[in-house]
Amino acid sequence: MHIHGKCHCGAITYEAEVDPAMVSVCHCTDCQVFSGAPFRAVVPATKENFKLLSGTPKIYIKTADSGNKRAQGFCPECGTPIYATSPTDPQIYGLRVGAIRERASLTPKKRIWCNSALPWSLDMNAITNQIPGQS
Repeated sequence: MHIHGKCHCGAITYEAEVDPAMVSVCHCTDCQVFSGAPFRAVVPATKENFKLLSGTPKIYIKTADSGNKRAQGFCPECGTPIYATSPTDPQIYGLRVGAIRERASLTPKKRIWCNSALPWSLDMNAITNQIPGQS
């Protein structure tokens, strides 16, 4: 599937080819903090299938408790998260679904790091007060 992405302010734009069957939701505590939300949706794109069209992401290297390092790419102007990848030899970019124009077509197929999940985030159907039209 061909996708188009951009940050909130439009300084960074990109396109990629992704497999919609590979979309996942991550409940790790790093994703919770980085996204400011209870989880983050991600779709992988190979190095060959990811193309920055404009802008240069700022990179923050996060070292996990395991010692693994991940490069977090985000817009230096508005802070929108764009991707995570290897800091030394990027082969796969974990694209942040929220910044993708076609995000409505990227339904997550799996959840990861569920031990870190906020209990209520595993059953969004339990939220019964929905107000149409508010954003």
